[in-house]
Amino acid sequence: MARSGDTEMEFNEGFFESILRTAPVEALVDGIGNRALDIAQATAPVDTEEYRDGLHIEHHESRYRRTTRVVGSDPKTLLIESKTGTLARALKGAKG
Repeated sequence: MARSGDTEMEFNEGFFESILRTAPVEALVDGIGNRALDIAQATAPVDTEEYRDGLHIEHHESRYRRTTRVVGSDPKTLLIESKTGTLARALKGAKG
């Protein structure tokens, strides 16, 4: 058996750069984002409905892939998230 440090690996970086931008991978990421959004909206505290209605999906292009984010546009989003953890719990629920 090879010992630690005795083995070298070279990854094909071009492959990973291209695979992360394919439609199936983006659909997988979007699916998890949409599940997280659904959970967040279902469990969001509702006072004036502005927080819940302000939750939405945004896509951001990075160097190697497109990311999907669940964000809130209500000015109170940061305060509500800090007290309730709605988005954090929604993301955990969407992944598993």
